[in-house]
Amino acid sequence: MEKSCSMLIHFDKGSPAMANEIKEALEGNDVEAKIDALKKAIMLLLNGESLPQLFITIVRYVLPSEDHTVQKLLLLYLEIIDKTDARGRVLPEMILICQNLRNNLQHPNEYIRGVTLRFLCRLSEPEILEPLIPSVLTNLEHRHPFIRRHAILAIAAIYRLPTGEQLLPDAPVLVEKVLSSEQDLSARRNAFLMLASCAQLPAVAYLLSQADHVANWGDLLQMAALDLIRKVCRSNSGEKGKYIKIIISLLSCPSEAVVYECACTLVSLSSAPTAIRAAANTYCQLLQSQSDNNVKLIVLERLNELKTSHKEIMVEMIMDVLRALSSPNLDIKRKTLDIALELITSRNIDEVVLTLKKEVVKTQSTELEKNGEYRQMLVQAIHSCAIKFPQVASTVVHLLMDFLGDSNVASAIDVVLFVREIIETNPKLRVSVITRLLDTFYQIRAARVCSCALWIIGEYCLSLSEVESGIVTIKQCLGDIPFYTATEEGETADASKKLQQVSSVTVSSKRPVVLADGTYATQSAASETAFSAPTVLPGSLASPGNLRALILSGDFFVGAVVASTLTKLVLRLEEVQPSKTEANRACTDALLIMTSMLQLGKSSFLPHPIDNDSYDRIVLCIRLLCNTGDDVRKIWLQSCRQSFAAMLAEKQFREIEEIKAKAQISYAQPDDLIDFYHLKSRKGMSQLELEDEVQDDLKRATGEFMKDGDDANKLNRILQLTGFSDPVYAEAYVTVHHYDIVLDVTVINRTKETLQNLCLELATMGDLKLVDRPQNYTLAPESSKQIRANIKVSSTETGVIFGNIVYETSNVHERTVVVLNDIHIDIMDYISPATCADVTFKNMWAEFEWENKVAVNTILQDEKEFLNHIIKSTNMKCLTPPSALDGECGFLAANLYAKSVFGEDALVNISLEKQADGKLSGYIRIRSKTQGIALSLGDKITLKQKGGSN
Repeated sequence: MEKSCSMLIHFDKGSPAMANEIKEALEGNDVEAKIDALKKAIMLLLNGESLPQLFITIVRYVLPSEDHTVQKLLLLYLEIIDKTDARGRVLPEMILICQNLRNNLQHPNEYIRGVTLRFLCRLSEPEILEPLIPSVLTNLEHRHPFIRRHAILAIAAIYRLPTGEQLLPDAPVLVEKVLSSEQDLSARRNAFLMLASCAQLPAVAYLLSQADHVANWGDLLQMAALDLIRKVCRSNSGEKGKYIKIIISLLSCPSEAVVYECACTLVSLSSAPTAIRAAANTYCQLLQSQSDNNVKLIVLERLNELKTSHKEIMVEMIMDVLRALSSPNLDIKRKTLDIALELITSRNIDEVVLTLKKEVVKTQSTELEKNGEYRQMLVQAIHSCAIKFPQVASTVVHLLMDFLGDSNVASAIDVVLFVREIIETNPKLRVSVITRLLDTFYQIRAARVCSCALWIIGEYCLSLSEVESGIVTIKQCLGDIPFYTATEEGETADASKKLQQVSSVTVSSKRPVVLADGTYATQSAASETAFSAPTVLPGSLASPGNLRALILSGDFFVGAVVASTLTKLVLRLEEVQPSKTEANRACTDALLIMTSMLQLGKSSFLPHPIDNDSYDRIVLCIRLLCNTGDDVRKIWLQSCRQSFAAMLAEKQFREIEEIKAKAQISYAQPDDLIDFYHLKSRKGMSQLELEDEVQDDLKRATGEFMKDGDDANKLNRILQLTGFSDPVYAEAYVTVHHYDIVLDVTVINRTKETLQNLCLELATMGDLKLVDRPQNYTLAPESSKQIRANIKVSSTETGVIFGNIVYETSNVHERTVVVLNDIHIDIMDYISPATCADVTFKNMWAEFEWENKVAVNTILQDEKEFLNHIIKSTNMKCLTPPSALDGECGFLAANLYAKSVFGEDALVNISLEKQADGKLSGYIRIRSKTQGIALSLGDKITLKQKGGSN
């Protein structure tokens, strides 16, 4: 029951007005009552009511009204009523409207004339419009610009109708005359747009004649000129040299919107270095001048596109891009850093790192809400810079080590991982890094950071002084040994028992429960609740060392790492210490510390005993120190570092392979045309045009123009909508582009009759929305028609488009319906493979609340083959390195990651086990922030996991 209307009005269906009440109000003399009655009539018409009895009443009592509000509502009413009968002929009573509209077009009041002209833009009946054309043309010469601009709009709308050339054959000539003499900016823009869409040659001639004055036009007219330039150059790329000068002149306009459009147009038309550099400069200036965060994000996206296609030019702009870090918005900072990190070269690395260091210092001096998160981003950026260019590591590593004790644990973890990698890849920095780490170790509070720092101390303390300093530092952070005494244990147990008796309170509670039959009942319960109070352990210090505090809190994993580190340091001390007495004393101290930790873990001093893994690790260290062999010593002192070095080498190799994979490889066909611009005539060509010729030849020679011509892939996207025996055959070509789905439907009339009012009716299910309804067509016998439908997508979810084709024939008065096959929109069109750090993956896995668990059910019997099949089917990237998947152990665990066009993250974990009969079992777990992507991806995996290559 939808009807087209230029205004959307809320309608409350609870109390619809009666037609008789509306009629009485319209017949009265009260203007306010007429306004209210007209509004009610419009709302009823928009909701499917016909109200034919009101038309004559409105013609008699509302048309003569001089009130502006009444006249505006009257035009809305006339817009939505049915003006034709079932056969498409204009109703006879519509002639009554024509005289009123002609009077309005000659009305002395400018507002009445203007809104009437605007109303004519929405009429499509030639019988109503034809008698009004002389009055419309008269308004082109009215003294008031408000009327002239709407008269041009009305002429443009009439000329665009199927019968427009018969109604107004000389419209382009009239509008061209108006354009040459018009002074009002809006009227000139309307005239220019009319010529650009209906008669392009006069518009182009006017633009070229005014080429030297375009910079002085208003911003509305300049935007229209840029739109025309894009259209002309798209249809005839050989003439773009004429227009690039105009675009360059508009780059200095005061209007930011025009400048932005100029830069976008310049990039789309030319690949000359001068043009790209000018566009990049413009984007960077907008990045600094605009305060709106959305505008900055859009500009950064344009810069990111330039970086992909013109990296060598964007490298020069890296410092201008980094100025966007002054924005307080984290999304802008993240986007800026992502762009800058891909533009780093040996020439600009020093400047970039200096800027990042200044930003790190700023996060330390100013207290902002998200300083920790921003500092983490900066640390990751500096880490990336130092890996690519090891020579800058020495300038940043000591600054970053000040943040090992950062309250933001994620930032501190990034710093310690950075230090771990730098100390391996830069042997020259080892001494200074170890010295600094031992000096700042007491500041570290996070368990994960402590564990990694202890590993670094155990592996990279090589000299005698370093090993002794490492042992001393660990002992100081552990404090006095033992961690507690038997007397304190008894006191603590008695105190906790008394505290539990005192604070135990009986609490009665009531809560609703759902019974088996679906009814509700109230359940009462009495329970004893012990309220705990913070206590200070008797054996702990008032301000204990970081390692002591962690172990006394029950974190025995840190205790196991302490034991491993002390073991490595003692073993190395035995190699570098000439005095056996000192080595034996260090070994004794280490054994005392380990046994104290075991004693603490087995006692009732802590609420939870030591876990088995940590216990076994500490016992292993004790046995190793008591009886050391050469093979074991080699494993502990050399093999661990060798494994870490191999891991870093593999990581670097994977990054290089990914860069190679991203590189576009395109080839030219043997018979492609290559122009030699050196042999061309250069008369009248600017330097910009010459550069453009060179770039076009390079692209043609490397086959870059051919990269989108994948005809075989296009054929796979054609879907048959009807059967071959149906009177109307239809097939659709589906194009999915980010937020839009375009259906190009080909409809073929296979009968010997003319099909009238043929309409493609579509409906959607899921988060899909039809933008506009296709119009009705008339199909001659055995002819075809291309119908395009646009659908908006709002989330990553599998959707369905269904519908039918409805038509009439001259022989049969009833409408014939042909039902179409459903079109399923695949989730794979929305997601693409992506990468992220392991820490980021773990954080998102813990944060996301939607999980879909799919049981493995496949005929495949090889774990890796099944993993590759899932990766191919889901269009995701495997984050687990190949080395972790090597070997035949009967188990496999891997993480997959992808990102949707809407910015949603899709996380997948595959856990497989090979059974005794050779079959695979396990689970595939999917997590995401939204429900749609988790469910859709689960359905896709369930559908695809069974098959192999088929």
